[in-house]
Amino acid sequence: MSTSVVRARWIGFQTIILREFGRILRIWGQTIVPSAVTAALYFVIFGTLIGRRIGQMDGVDYMQYIAPGLIMMAVITNAYANVSSSFFGAKFQRFLEEISVSPMPDWLVVLGYVGGGVLRGLLVGLAVTIISLVFTHLPVHHVLVILAAVLLTAVVFSLAGFINGVFAKNFDQVNWIPTFILTPLTYFGGVFYSINLLPPWAQSLSHANPVLHMVNAFRYGFLGRSDVNVVLAFAIMLGAAVILFGVALTLMRRGTGLRD
Repeated sequence: MSTSVVRARWIGFQTIILREFGRILRIWGQTIVPSAVTAALYFVIFGTLIGRRIGQMDGVDYMQYIAPGLIMMAVITNAYANVSSSFFGAKFQRFLEEISVSPMPDWLVVLGYVGGGVLRGLLVGLAVTIISLVFTHLPVHHVLVILAAVLLTAVVFSLAGFINGVFAKNFDQVNWIPTFILTPLTYFGGVFYSINLLPPWAQSLSHANPVLHMVNAFRYGFLGRSDVNVVLAFAIMLGAAVILFGVALTLMRRGTGLRD
């Protein structure tokens, strides 16, 4: 491969990332602020008002318990939403055709959009973390577990958002999965409670929810507590990332949703 081709591909990849970053900052009132405000409301209502009656959850203060879950919920929602809306927007505005005929390979296009989703997820996650520190103290049990969990989760849901963007034919379809699938998965993913409170059948059913494993791996990095096997949680995240990347790449190569 010639140096000029490598340079052209690198410039193309940088352009996608910079475009996504610029879009996130340009409409920060839509991309960052809503999640920060929502997290603050959760802390006030669930943490302060309801949390006083609950006391402790799994041996720690309730507000401290829900903080990692709220951070991860914001990361999941924003990583997914950024890629699905941005990629569909590229199809809708028809400048994705220009990317398709460029020297950039399909895998690099996928990585570019996923990188934008990860970037937004981390920025919003940082904002929610700052909000959480206003309400409670967050100890750090294992910083590498925290970083690995949040990065893998952002990658997984960015890839899922990419696939949604590929299949979506209108803006309504971009919002269907976040509303009817993503929101229930996060609310039943151990963000607000320990699954040890559930009856055995519900605990078994909860283990089929991948968000439960992601949230608990992230919580383990802060509090050293988890309702699931952390090694298994990382295996699920890695497996999901590999599978979803393979699906996204296959769809790009086939031109699914791009030639309709």
